[in-house]
Amino acid sequence: MTTEVKVPTLGESVTEATVGELLKNVGDAVAVDEPIISLETDKVAVEAPSPVAGVIKEFKVGVGDTVEVDAVIAVIEEGAAPAKSSGGDAPKAAAPDAGVEKAAPAQAKEASGSDASQTLSPAVRRAVLEHGVDPSTIKGTGKDGRLTKEDVIAAAEAKKSGGGASAPAASSAPTSTGGERREERVKMTRMRQTIAKRLKGAQDNAALLTTFNDVDMSAVIEARNKYKDLFAKKHDIRLGFMGFFAKAACLALKDVPAVNAYIEGDEIVYHDYVDISVAVSAPNGLVVPVIRDAQDKGFARIEKDIADFGKRAKEGTLTMDDMKGGTFTLSHGGVFGSLMSTPIINPPQSAVLGLHRIEDRPVVVNGEIVIRPMMYIALSYDHRLIDGREAVTALKIIKEAIEDPTRMLIDL
Repeated sequence: MTTEVKVPTLGESVTEATVGELLKNVGDAVAVDEPIISLETDKVAVEAPSPVAGVIKEFKVGVGDTVEVDAVIAVIEEGAAPAKSSGGDAPKAAAPDAGVEKAAPAQAKEASGSDASQTLSPAVRRAVLEHGVDPSTIKGTGKDGRLTKEDVIAAAEAKKSGGGASAPAASSAPTSTGGERREERVKMTRMRQTIAKRLKGAQDNAALLTTFNDVDMSAVIEARNKYKDLFAKKHDIRLGFMGFFAKAACLALKDVPAVNAYIEGDEIVYHDYVDISVAVSAPNGLVVPVIRDAQDKGFARIEKDIADFGKRAKEGTLTMDDMKGGTFTLSHGGVFGSLMSTPIINPPQSAVLGLHRIEDRPVVVNGEIVIRPMMYIALSYDHRLIDGREAVTALKIIKEAIEDPTRMLIDL
């Protein structure tokens, strides 16, 4: 008896997705509720599970295909035994990427079939071939221990520095000669397409403007150094900078409510709560999960939420509900080394706070030149709703709260 696997419900107002990865091969045995296909929606990856135990008889779709909710994507033969073969498994696993196997047959087989517990996505297989690493020696950080492209690149860098595990000789991978110039066309993921449309839409529809300030981080650094061990011991989480900026933003948004509002049609929607979207880097692009009711949460709860978002973004387990809503956004480009930027708002929100790297700079304090750890901060906003005075005032409140954290405790 055969059973059809259909695209599951993807979330509110989401009607279609793109096939991102086939997690199993035809002929593989699957258990009830075991994921067999990864689907990419506008914001998150959703796994389609097998409704029955059996063997995969057929996939109706391939990587890159667009599918709608309830569309048939695979057929399962219930209770069937997996096909056995003495040596044909590796070529079968590599068949969807036959063009790559022709370029490097030995490594393609190793990348796709040397370890039966690994199922590599096309992007990972390509990275394995390009960097000449052995996937069986790399520990995967993706969901269920699967390899990601970032894992392969990290292993390649470790290999170059002499700290990596054994891998195939680099000469066996395709290499670029002096006169060779290569191009590669890769279809944009659905998430990347959505990011592109939303950011371009923000530029087209909003009157974007950015105001800057700089912040002396001395007081926050001193507070962290003084209390970080006690904080970690009591709350089982590291005390970071984002908690300080989230609480400072709550003060600013309370005093300047327009920065926490957005335009809907010919109306302005104000909020008496602060749901902070936190920009988090994920393997497929930037995602913005939301810290709900940040105004009512303490430092520990905010830091735990952010750490949880970062972990689940890396694993690909964030849900649509995690990213729904949001009234204001924090984006910390400083973790990647950014000194200054003009962040783009996250529609329909009207403002985003950009944080940057901390560096020692000479500043004048009480008439004397001293060296202080300074950070540039930037507030991009929709000038249709937020006047320059309001934007500058909000950024100034954030600056003052960071330079004197006591203000956050006494609501100044």
